Amino acid sequence: MDKKLFWNLKGKEVLALVLFYIFSATLYYITLWINQGGLNEVDKTFFSIVRYFDMSGLQYSVFFLFTLPIWYLIFNLFQSKKLYLRLLLHIITLPIFVYGTQRTYYWVSELMGFYHLEGRASIWDVYIPALFYLLQFGIFHAYEYYKENQRKLILEGELRQAALKSELAAIKAQLNPHFLYNVFNTINASVPPENEKTRHMIGQLSDLFRYQLKASKTDIVTLEEELSFVKKYLDLEKERFKERLHIDIKVSNDLMTEKIPPMLLQPLVENSIKHGLSSLIEGGTISIYIFKEEGKLKFELSDTGVGIKNKQGVFGKGVGLTNTKLRLQKMYQSQLELLDNSPKGLLIRFAI
Repeated sequence: MDKKLFWNLKGKEVLALVLFYIFSATLYYITLWINQGGLNEVDKTFFSIVRYFDMSGLQYSVFFLFTLPIWYLIFNLFQSKKLYLRLLLHIITLPIFVYGTQRTYYWVSELMGFYHLEGRASIWDVYIPALFYLLQFGIFHAYEYYKENQRKLILEGELRQAALKSELAAIKAQLNPHFLYNVFNTINASVPPENEKTRHMIGQLSDLFRYQLKASKTDIVTLEEELSFVKKYLDLEKERFKERLHIDIKVSNDLMTEKIPPMLLQPLVENSIKHGLSSLIEGGTISIYIFKEEGKLKFELSDTGVGIKNKQGVFGKGVGLTNTKLRLQKMYQSQLELLDNSPKGLLIRFAI
């Protein structure tokens, strides 16, 4: 019942909508039956399918058919618009709903030989549809607000857990950092001069550790600092993969002073190497493309690895992608998109 059927509607939501219409039509039928003296006429049949459809079922079926396109317009096509604009849209859709349902209901009733109100009494077929429209769309908007609030509560819970993990990681990373620096320097000094490549790699590893400590103490770094960290990380990985790993970074120099959260790119790059390229004998390419468009800094990280079939299923399994997704949502209300790269592999896209 939690599986989405169409228009982002779950099975239980469709069932609830159908039951709501059946309940409303039945309540209206009972009201009309009582109003026509049904309680005082013992021999008068309370219910029959034809009579039910004549008195209320047909009209509420027409309501349902006219509701669907209006619901799709407001809650799908215009979902990203501001709430007040979507509410103002009801000024247009309400009279369309009232007039359209009345004319359609009268036309089908006459076609099937059913009774409908005439003359001055037909004003009730304006008042009742309008009242029902306001009732049902009020419920729809309230339900949407409820779902959004539940989503935010879940997100806040995930963010609290991620923050706790980050704090614990930061505490672990800060355990006597000077001791670790001294260890790096001691190891570096003990390496023979002819092994300059090894000395250089140890120096890069020390720089990576120093940047991670800085990232645990600051909220913002320059894009240049972040890219420098990523390049050093990739240089170390290239020593492991040799010619199997190719790197392509395209970033304009005038973007280097842009401010971004620290440790934003490295987890994504690490994910591409670990899960995308490492299992391939021929290796592959890691590409980083950063540009500015419409006032936003846009990031595209791609690899030519094995790719991911279940892209939504990866969140919650790996720390890197999940934490990055939560950070983007919390700090920038931005989404982390996972797409198929061409000709193969994974493309990660987001904007801040």
